[in-house]
Amino acid sequence: MLRFLATLSPLQLWLIFLAENLLVTILALLFGWLILKLSNKPIKGASRNEILTCLLTNAINTGITFAGYYLFKHNYISLTFEINWYILLDFLLLFLLMDLAMFIFHYLIHHSVIYKAIHRFHHHYADPIPIDLFVLHPVETIGFGSLWLIILTLYGFNFYAVLIYLTANVFFGIMGHLGIEPVPASIRKLFPFKYLGTSSFHHRHHLEIGYNFGFYTNIWDKVFRTYKP
Repeated sequence: MLRFLATLSPLQLWLIFLAENLLVTILALLFGWLILKLSNKPIKGASRNEILTCLLTNAINTGITFAGYYLFKHNYISLTFEINWYILLDFLLLFLLMDLAMFIFHYLIHHSVIYKAIHRFHHHYADPIPIDLFVLHPVETIGFGSLWLIILTLYGFNFYAVLIYLTANVFFGIMGHLGIEPVPASIRKLFPFKYLGTSSFHHRHHLEIGYNFGFYTNIWDKVFRTYKP
């Protein structure tokens, strides 16, 4: 696949990466819609502004994907392709590193003038629906994407661990923007679920912006005392 990509022009690469991002978005929204359907919750339609912003986010994410490929092609990002147990270790390392990095980034946004200028746009939707995962200010989308690329340059992660992480990233994002909690409380009390960022955990952040800044886990919120059940 990588050899095939190396034969393509920049325009062809851009179109392939755009199609990839749009496909991921469509599958993610279908997954969110299915959960809401199974939960018998009335499904609120997306506004025109949400749809347009979602498309813009996809365009920006395409640029980030292109930048990531460029960095990989020029050896700024190193990936391994062996299939072994290191895949799990690399995934866990990437999962926790990105969770900490995004917690810090998210916390700093909320405690600076950036919130009023940029992040408040996302918090306009206190009762989110799945598409709101992709409803971000363009500057914020670029910020998260840049953070992702920086993490990748720090260590030679396994390629398959990266794929698993990206899948988990979309899963947690959709779960956090359902507007309902599909996981029973009895399960959320068990290990490892009690440490994960559930739908109600992130929904609480949309309702009370001073708490629950984590994305995948609630670990950092508990450590830095910004956790609220």
